[in-house]
Amino acid sequence: MTVSAVMTPLQLTVQAGTDLWNDSSAPDELEYAIANGAVGATSNPPITLEVLRKEPDRWRARAREVAAAFPTWSETQVTWQIYEEIALRGAGVLRPIFESSGGRHGRLSIQTDPALYRDADRMLEQGLRFVSLAPNLQVKFPATRAGVAAIEEATYRGVNINATVCFTVGQAMAVGTAVERALARRVAEGRSIDELHPVCTLMVGRLDDWVKAWTDREGVTLTPGTADWAGVAAFKRAYGLYRERGFRTRMLAAAYRHHLHWSEFIGGDVVLTMPHAWQVKFNASAVEVRPRIDDPVASAIVGELLARAPEFVRAYEPDGLLADEFDTYGATVRTLRQFISAWHELVGVIRDVILPNPDVRS
Repeated sequence: MTVSAVMTPLQLTVQAGTDLWNDSSAPDELEYAIANGAVGATSNPPITLEVLRKEPDRWRARAREVAAAFPTWSETQVTWQIYEEIALRGAGVLRPIFESSGGRHGRLSIQTDPALYRDADRMLEQGLRFVSLAPNLQVKFPATRAGVAAIEEATYRGVNINATVCFTVGQAMAVGTAVERALARRVAEGRSIDELHPVCTLMVGRLDDWVKAWTDREGVTLTPGTADWAGVAAFKRAYGLYRERGFRTRMLAAAYRHHLHWSEFIGGDVVLTMPHAWQVKFNASAVEVRPRIDDPVASAIVGELLARAPEFVRAYEPDGLLADEFDTYGATVRTLRQFISAWHELVGVIRDVILPNPDVRS
């Protein structure tokens, strides 16, 4: 029996040269991912909220302890403490990978306050705090106009960044260019860049979602299945441009909706960050694991999207979205609103611990 015959599809993906991350910091899900070759993890307010829902007794008890230890802290301060501790627990699971790889792998991405998407200085301040908590934390900044500025300054200061809330080739190029400027500044000053491993997330499934939502709203009919290729096409174009320009940032695919968001990127020098449920589905699938990153999306599909979906054009063309438009692009607005809402839900959970509702029986 060959070695490949006993390997899972995800292990074969890693063998093909594509990195796998876990889109959660929950320990059981992270351990499953690591067993299948994962070397990193991602987190954000919705993911952290799911961890709280999975382990309510543990984290409610911890919130009571924090509130008692810091009696003047607001519910928001207590929530941030819990948010950081959940991330640090995940980072601890990944720490052996971080150490054995010399810091190239084994990082957990922790997201800055999504409500700060317009404030570069405050995002940077929070990002610098995060990296002081553990050596293997990678900081997520949104690819908004202010977020790109924060990404450049954070990289210059030695922070490993992960650009998130990114859906378009234009945003990805802005991130890659900003990181290159920061790296050049460090090199010019004789400072090391060997420890920096920036990534730029393109939320492929959320671009699919937005193209579908826009076409439904506008009454545009696409061939069934065509919109499912929008994120794949944008990701592959950005990846090609990154290679052409020699960007040292790596592309990362997130927001899974179907197997194309995995199978079409196999073989690329990229990162795939997958929720646990999708990892299980892919491991149970019959999809052939082979390199497809350089396979172009069918011209008929791209042509239809370009002709019928202007919001795809804005995402696919490198100059389709100006920096001033990053914050107002439909997928950006939808995602920021969801992340901010999830953060408020997190605070609400902590509020119920610190200030229980007297009208609800405990």
